[in-house]
Amino acid sequence: MDHFARPDDPLSKARDAGSLQRNFQGYSTHAGTDLLGFGISSISQIEDAYAQNVLELQDYYNLLERNTLATVRGYRMTVDDKIRRHVIMQVMCNLHIETADVERRFGIDFWTYFAPALGQLRAMEEDGLLSVVPSHISVSETGRFFVRNVAMVFDAYLNADRQKGPLYSRTV
Repeated sequence: MDHFARPDDPLSKARDAGSLQRNFQGYSTHAGTDLLGFGISSISQIEDAYAQNVLELQDYYNLLERNTLATVRGYRMTVDDKIRRHVIMQVMCNLHIETADVERRFGIDFWTYFAPALGQLRAMEEDGLLSVVPSHISVSETGRFFVRNVAMVFDAYLNADRQKGPLYSRTV
């Protein structure tokens, strides 16, 4: 986890127990919980679908007055999204990826599927941020401070949009 939490905090306890979760809002101790967003620009997640409300307050009020959902857009995850979400979750929450587990869950060859990421992982390994062996990838103690950078290697959307410039908050 790349956030500070006291040892007795539920997030720290979940991390130690291997049950820490992450969603688009941050770290959580509640796996598989649907999130319902209310208000302008709020985002909901129900199973493998996301929905975002309108961005302007007046539009929101107008839709509510017409008894209409305020949803402006939605997205249903692809199989690739689910695979990558799982891998990124493992990196961010457990600092570890068991490649055989990913292969079993999703019916893929991990190293072939994520071949484009291997160069970036090797560079991080040379910097002492992680170790890469056939059975797993593990983030080091030093790498904990750069876990977002490690996770970003597996983000297909982020990698596809890099030519356009930064889309999200920057890492160190």
